[in-house]
Amino acid sequence: MATKIEWASETWSPVTGCTRVSTGCNKCYAERIAIGFAASGHSSKYTRGFKVTQHPDTLNDPLHWKKPRRVFVCSMGDLFHEDVESKYISKVFDTMRRSHVNTFVVLTKRAKRMSLWPEKWPDNVWAGVSVEADRYMHRVDNLRAVNARVRLVAFEPLLGEIAKPNLSGIHWVIVGGETAPKGARKMEKQWVCSIQNECKEHGIPFFFTQWGDAHNLLGPDERKIDGKYYKESPPHIGDQISLF
Repeated sequence: MATKIEWASETWSPVTGCTRVSTGCNKCYAERIAIGFAASGHSSKYTRGFKVTQHPDTLNDPLHWKKPRRVFVCSMGDLFHEDVESKYISKVFDTMRRSHVNTFVVLTKRAKRMSLWPEKWPDNVWAGVSVEADRYMHRVDNLRAVNARVRLVAFEPLLGEIAKPNLSGIHWVIVGGETAPKGARKMEKQWVCSIQNECKEHGIPFFFTQWGDAHNLLGPDERKIDGKYYKESPPHIGDQISLF
């Protein structure tokens, strides 16, 4: 499915639904959308609301795409959720491996399970973790154990300061604020700049998505830092990449 997510051109959800592992969080955008779909009957995928659900009928979808895409995998769920069967995850990896012209981005909060995944990561599959605050930086430690061509951290939504984050072995960083119909928490500029400076120091591509709802009055500057866009990313599969 085409997406408004700036760092991806497509979403693919062979798994939907998730249970929250962060404390004190608003419903994430995926949960809000899923609940809305379930209530309206808009999509048969969400008859179970936001309960973890495998969708084997979607497994072969990427094999039919004619043009290369950067794909956000399970944007509406978590592939490494404990309720997703290992044999099913293997099938998802098999599809990604066979669909070698596409670049797949797998983001998870279940970093420990991802780090223990026994299969080889294909070069066209990037491994990532979401980190909302300093107390979740242990996910980055797990991520470093993943033998993926590209390892990325999404500090999104960034809900607190992460002073001097250890980004060794990381190849891409995404930062963004929280969005919600109401009650979105403010992201401070110093939090963003701390991470951005660390990326500059280590030559890591830095992608800034948005300040979040607390800054919506800024209009066009919603996606800028000091009047400038930062939309850096690693090369796609087939290009050369330096693993710093």
